[in-house]
Amino acid sequence: MIRDATIDDVPDLVELEIRCFDTDRISRRSFRRIMQHGNASLLVDVDDAGRIAGYSLVLFHRNTSLARLYSFAVEPELRRRGIATALLDRAETAARDRGAASIRLEVRMDNAAAIGFYERSGYRRFSTYPDYYEDHMDALRLEKPLAPHLAPDVAPVPYYPQSLEFTCGPACMMMAMKALDPAMTLDRTLEMRLWREATTIFMTSGHGGCGPFGMALSIWRRGFEVEVHVSEGVGLFVDGVRDDDKKDVIRLVHADFLDELRHTGVTLSYAPLTLAEIRDRFDHGRIPIILVSAYRLTGNKSPHWMVITGFDDRFVYLHEPYVDTDEGDTETVCIGIPIAHQEFERMTRYGRNKQYALLIAGPRRKEV
Repeated sequence: MIRDATIDDVPDLVELEIRCFDTDRISRRSFRRIMQHGNASLLVDVDDAGRIAGYSLVLFHRNTSLARLYSFAVEPELRRRGIATALLDRAETAARDRGAASIRLEVRMDNAAAIGFYERSGYRRFSTYPDYYEDHMDALRLEKPLAPHLAPDVAPVPYYPQSLEFTCGPACMMMAMKALDPAMTLDRTLEMRLWREATTIFMTSGHGGCGPFGMALSIWRRGFEVEVHVSEGVGLFVDGVRDDDKKDVIRLVHADFLDELRHTGVTLSYAPLTLAEIRDRFDHGRIPIILVSAYRLTGNKSPHWMVITGFDDRFVYLHEPYVDTDEGDTETVCIGIPIAHQEFERMTRYGRNKQYALLIAGPRRKEV
């Protein structure tokens, strides 16, 4: 019988971890925390004697349609009896019932049996994660669409994680430019250079973040076509700081960026694009970079840049440059995140004034 796990199952789950895994075990405390506070589905398969024969743990990414099979185990002496297949099927059903469009997982590169099981179950390889496990073994990443007819036509947008908490803008610019010019080299030197060029000096706290005008100039200087769509002019982000002197600095920086933009071929519009218009740009080989409210993803109220990588009838797919390792995230859950259309529309309005900012990076200009 497969059912939801309860707190009373924790001791048996811990013992099962010990029998199934030599490293990277989930602790008693972690199991309890997941059950009490986690955005997760933890299922157990209980045999006729009342013993837990296996379990599946699926984590859900806040406000997205992506699920992650975080851990999966079957009692060694009870394997090859269909328990794993039944558990995996129920785990996928639970994810689908929570609105997930796809499910991802990591598996040890040396675990041929597990890899074969997942691939026979419809999972496909899409990446690797070096040095993922405690013993330094690499992980293979696999994914399965839970609604195959909704699978995205994903553009070849490479993934680059931001290396600092304030460099989401540079990371997104790098991903977009690399998609348009595969010969580009992505590294931290370029990330820092783009941040220095595009920063608005101040944000809500800490180091400065990057605004759309500075980012557009940085992309333009590297030879690409660019268009910018914002909801207003120099006032963007001003409400993000309280100090009047800092507000004045932001206004001055925006005004200076705007003056520079007037001497380029960057297209600037103060009218937001519709989702259909963004999709049309994407379908014609251009890469959108969108400002979102991070609150809808993480609970953080800061503005945040993401790259759009695909569309289908229900979802917009985005690369999330921030990998929250403190929450146990890996790049796996940050690549091609599916966001429902309605949720996407809400995410793309930031702050009290519902500000909007979108960059569209295009191919290299012929005159460059």
